[in-house]
Amino acid sequence: MSNSYNYIDPDFTYTDPNTGILRNLANITEEDVLLFVESGAVTKRIQELYINPIKIKNLEGLFVIHNYCCPR
Repeated sequence: MSNSYNYIDPDFTYTDPNTGILRNLANITEEDVLLFVESGAVTKRIQELYINPIKIKNLEGLFVIHNYCCPR
């Protein structure tokens, strides 16, 4: 697997101290599992946008798409 989830975070504020990958809402600590889950979630949201596109008229439109794809 690639090092796509390795970050420099000496205080472990944003990363798991045991694995070094970013903390996430699903509390996944295995890199392969996190990559699989995130890929599936992104694919689903992209398919939804393809079916119901958001029209971009200005910068706010980009923020709408970002919030749609990456809800908090």
